[in-house]
Amino acid sequence: MGNAFIYIGIGFVVVGIAYKFGLLDWFGNLPGDIKYKGEHTFVFFPVTSMLLLSVLLSLVMWFFNKG
Repeated sequence: MGNAFIYIGIGFVVVGIAYKFGLLDWFGNLPGDIKYKGEHTFVFFPVTSMLLLSVLLSLVMWFFNKG
């Protein structure tokens, strides 16, 4: 279980560095992400971004559980 926490921490650091340097600007702006801006409201449903994230996390988990 300790190794899992280490891998998760490394993943957070990598994502944080990528976000800081602007490598994740496309996330949330993919075709299929629903944005609605009203006069006093803003609604955002990142459908495509969450599907992509789900597939990537599933592949990562499959890779680590395979061994």
